Amino acid sequence: MSRFFKPNLNFRGRMARGVIGTLCLVAGIVIAGDYSLWGLLFVAAGLFAIFEAVARWCVVRACGVRTRF
Repeated sequence: MSRFFKPNLNFRGRMARGVIGTLCLVAGIVIAGDYSLWGLLFVAAGLFAIFEAVARWCVVRACGVRTRF
């Protein structure tokens, strides 16, 4: 299991996930008042993307899928 959580992102991948996470988090907070479920989904996705950036780990790459960044 420890091999699954091995860091697998470079600097560009971390920045891409950080930007995507921040945008999702902001969008989730903005729309949370009107559409609670969508806001919650965006906030959760944003927090997970920020976690991936900080941990230098991508769940999709850990499953064996090649990504661009």
